[in-house]
Amino acid sequence: MYKTETLPNGLRIITHHMKQRDSISIGFLVGVGGRHEEDKFKGIAHFLEHIVFKGSQKYSCEQIKELIEGVGGTLNAFTSEEQTCFYAKIPAQHFKQTYDVLADMVFFPKITPTDTRKEKTVILEEIKMYHDLPQYFVMELLDALVWPKHPLGQSLAGTAETVSAMMSKDLKRFHKNYYSPNNIIVSVTGNIKHENIVHFIQSKLKNLQPLEVKEYMKVTESQRQPRVHFYKKDIEQMHMALGMMGLNEKHKDKYILSLLNIILGGNMSSRLFVEVREKRGLAYSISSSTKFLYDTGLFMIRAGVANANIVMTLELILKELNKIKRLGVKEREFKCAKDYLLGQLLLGLEDTMDHMLWMGESLQTHNKVKTLTYIIKEFKKITPADIQRVAKQILNPKCFNLAIVGPITFKQEKALTQLIKG
Repeated sequence: MYKTETLPNGLRIITHHMKQRDSISIGFLVGVGGRHEEDKFKGIAHFLEHIVFKGSQKYSCEQIKELIEGVGGTLNAFTSEEQTCFYAKIPAQHFKQTYDVLADMVFFPKITPTDTRKEKTVILEEIKMYHDLPQYFVMELLDALVWPKHPLGQSLAGTAETVSAMMSKDLKRFHKNYYSPNNIIVSVTGNIKHENIVHFIQSKLKNLQPLEVKEYMKVTESQRQPRVHFYKKDIEQMHMALGMMGLNEKHKDKYILSLLNIILGGNMSSRLFVEVREKRGLAYSISSSTKFLYDTGLFMIRAGVANANIVMTLELILKELNKIKRLGVKEREFKCAKDYLLGQLLLGLEDTMDHMLWMGESLQTHNKVKTLTYIIKEFKKITPADIQRVAKQILNPKCFNLAIVGPITFKQEKALTQLIKG
């Protein structure tokens, strides 16, 4: 199903032939993100992601956009904790042109002082925007609680101070250190032939040389007591994030935690959605999610709550967490959650873009792609008892971290702290 090739310079290529598709999706996944940054350069991976679009050796900023969007394609990028990805989805006949644009952006960006100064103001406004949006800002506060004194606990966009101090030479140095062919995966999906893709890529990038890539800072701290952070802001709604250390990407219980997440807050049938929103009307939005990283992870519950309901909502959330630890899950609920998760995965993989990102990220993390058949087999092994076991492990009150943004009162702070710290 998935075909891979590693070029002599270390560049990895992965393809998947998807019949009867009119589109091709291509991504360059670079093995660098927010956790690879030094404190004084916090936000530089994200800054570099922006500046790459300003022009390359062969293409101007305008040409980069026109050559892809001008043929009906989409072009974008993102920076996460552990990777930066540049990707496009285009009509199949425009693959070679799109690939050439992306490759030149990624490997040969100009990074001029003028573009750096201009883009700096854009990123500073982006930072302000996130701070003005409490549903995003509360996530930054939660990360700082879960991973204190670590790059993972700091904003991916950086701070006004770190971004303001960055120069084009800093961006060039960061690019040289991490944008090496042996730290990049090219992922392609659509109605394509693997051999043709490999031959074309090799002809374009065979002269690039591999470099030694710096390691990231490992997570070593273990939490021994709950933590809270209340940020007072005069807004119409309280935004809450309750998180705890989850599991790493390669942990044997990863799929069990994914299923626990669906049961607790992964969809509109989940316990938290039904209990907090449907039955009591305490919140408009409430959900849970997971994050799996190389050596750590996060399980998190988010909610947007009316100001007067914040304490009651947290009480109800904690009650549901205790309930699943004590009583586990019934067979029907367990089966529905499993069917939903596998169905969502199957639907996502129908799209060339989602499939391209999924297999590229899998190769980057595991050095192989786990097939859908393999994943289904793994989920079939899971039992309701496994859900309860992992719930007891992850939902440990000593490891709770609570962040809230809103017009919180002293009385509410005291009640919430008591609920979390006992």
